[in-house]
Amino acid sequence: MNIERLRTPALILDKEAFERNIETMRSLLEGSTLSLRPHYKSHKCAEIARMQIASGAIGITCAKLSEAEDLVDAGIEDVLIANQVVEEPKISRLCQLAKDARITVCVDCAENIAALSRAAVAADATLYCLVEYDIGLQRCGVLTHSEVIELARAVDAADRLVFDGVQAYAGQLSHEVDSEKRRSETEARAKDLRALLAELKAAGLGARVLSGGSTGTSAIKAKEGLYTELQAGSYLFMDSTYGELDIPFENSLYILTTVLSVKDGLVVVDAGVKSCGVDQGMPRIYCDEAREISACEEHFQIFEPKKQYKVGDKMLLIPAHCCSTVNLHDKIYMINKGRVVSRIAVSARGCSK
Repeated sequence: MNIERLRTPALILDKEAFERNIETMRSLLEGSTLSLRPHYKSHKCAEIARMQIASGAIGITCAKLSEAEDLVDAGIEDVLIANQVVEEPKISRLCQLAKDARITVCVDCAENIAALSRAAVAADATLYCLVEYDIGLQRCGVLTHSEVIELARAVDAADRLVFDGVQAYAGQLSHEVDSEKRRSETEARAKDLRALLAELKAAGLGARVLSGGSTGTSAIKAKEGLYTELQAGSYLFMDSTYGELDIPFENSLYILTTVLSVKDGLVVVDAGVKSCGVDQGMPRIYCDEAREISACEEHFQIFEPKKQYKVGDKMLLIPAHCCSTVNLHDKIYMINKGRVVSRIAVSARGCSK
């Protein structure tokens, strides 16, 4: 089917660009200390997760227990939940999941460690744990080396838990446009992390895993020789926000829209915030520019585009944030040279619990 026959708005994926991004990441990490553990939140597609495993990923990172359940249901056997799971019913589900796959979860308090251990014992399951260390994101994680060591000891002493290492994610640097600032601040955190790992080793708590990183810092981390796992997700698709960085990936994900109205320098298309994430800004027009783009629920208003459009024309938009955009769609159409070649289900759409 020709792409222009799709009902819009439609989420589409350029097959050739997508495959080049996969190969670029493989080449980037080749010969480094890093293994790829890509983040599921960017695509939420079990089929794509299987592609990533087939191309060399050691496992998959996800944000939520429900995403992990979708992955294991699809046959993924090594899953990191890069987050804390603290509610008792969810901990129970987590332990049941750990009977079918290798499940790693993050911890940052002793009470949660004790609860995970009790549930794992009751379920006759084993959970792997990463102590989360906050390196500037101001989200989850402890703030000092002594706290990391204390929690690592607690995990190590707990029944049916395995201390596997540390998660340290500097998400605040992921979209830093200034490449020198991104590099220097990443290196400053690496110095601190080397000291932390040395202290853990001296305490008899060697960390097998140091997990974190993002698409924006992937090239830096491949060279620094410190992290063991890279949690990049957006590299597959990219978006207009990441497009501002000097990184070796290209846009492959677009929203196909139809022009509904044209008047006095204003073009209105049939996609809005219900089909395109705007949490990181407005989308951009592929191969065109506009003075301004604003959003409603079902429409983007495009003011003074450089190209001329008429009602019924198709327009490709590059989302500003691929992750939040994908979560608004049931399926992604993969295209090659203007034709649909496959349809991929967004199997974990809405999995936010």
